[in-house]
Amino acid sequence: MTSTTPHPTPLRTLGSSGPAVSALGLGCMGMSALYGESDRAESLATIHAALDAGITLLDTGDFYGMGHNEMLIGEALRTAPAGAGERALVSVKFGALRTLDGGFSGYDGRPAAVKNFAAYSLQRLGVDHIDIYRLSRVDPDVPIEETVGAMADLVRSGHVRHIGLSEAGAASIRRAAATAPISDLQIEYSLISRSIEAEILPTLRELGIGMTAYGVLSRGLISGHWTPDRRLAANDFRSASPRFSAENLQHNLALVETLRDMADAKGVTVAQLAIAWVLSRGEDIVPLVGARTRGRLDESLGALDVSLDADELAAIEKAVPPGSAAGERYPAVQMEHLDSEK
Repeated sequence: MTSTTPHPTPLRTLGSSGPAVSALGLGCMGMSALYGESDRAESLATIHAALDAGITLLDTGDFYGMGHNEMLIGEALRTAPAGAGERALVSVKFGALRTLDGGFSGYDGRPAAVKNFAAYSLQRLGVDHIDIYRLSRVDPDVPIEETVGAMADLVRSGHVRHIGLSEAGAASIRRAAATAPISDLQIEYSLISRSIEAEILPTLRELGIGMTAYGVLSRGLISGHWTPDRRLAANDFRSASPRFSAENLQHNLALVETLRDMADAKGVTVAQLAIAWVLSRGEDIVPLVGARTRGRLDESLGALDVSLDADELAAIEKAVPPGSAAGERYPAVQMEHLDSEK
């Protein structure tokens, strides 16, 4: 397994109005929620290792563990080696409403709610500004111009540096960009999740908006580490995910085995090959890796050393063509909340 930890992580710029960030970002959700139990000490050590390796972009949401993830990141920044925490940029998603039993009950993009969410996030993170603040899902009951207008107010007051979006469709992206500068869209993008290529990605490039790609390993499914007999906890999101269901898993893991043959021939891991493919899609795309341990982080960083030529890219796409995965990327009830899929 190759690793780039001994030398600096390269930078990419998020669109024409966004910041320069590390070419890989660290998605911190799984350290607090939705992937079963996590180890707090290892989570903090992993964030510190990411900062030490040159990763500057940390991604979270105020609803990950109902604030737990923001407090974890805040602690990691306070306890990081001198200078490392100051170099970090934090991306925060907001708007998701939670229930007492941990479920989701919709989204709130009203201007007053935007500022309320931000106030809580600043307190939990222990910072005086949020680097990138993004609506987690478009609220169908609130014009996006009103939501983005409230975010622009936060930029003017100095509490937010840049405005981002998440899972927004092309029409909403255009309306948002006409209201205020948008740094990037955060959206799922991987070898088996490529629907954005038809309309959303061209729209971003037309408007000079970057992209942070989550789910680049499809929540571990195409990491090369998943096994058919793996048992998931009831509080693991993947236990209800269509792509991990019994009827779809075998098909999807067969796709992974075709990738494994190519990865083995190249001397890299399946995860590194899959991340490198996303990196190859454009300098305006920053993959987020959801590593929860230092070992997985180190493996992901190795993708930065993987160069794919035209023949290799063609072979990868022949092995895993668009639309080849079995199952939707979210359960039906959650798919309904995705403006990007409408």
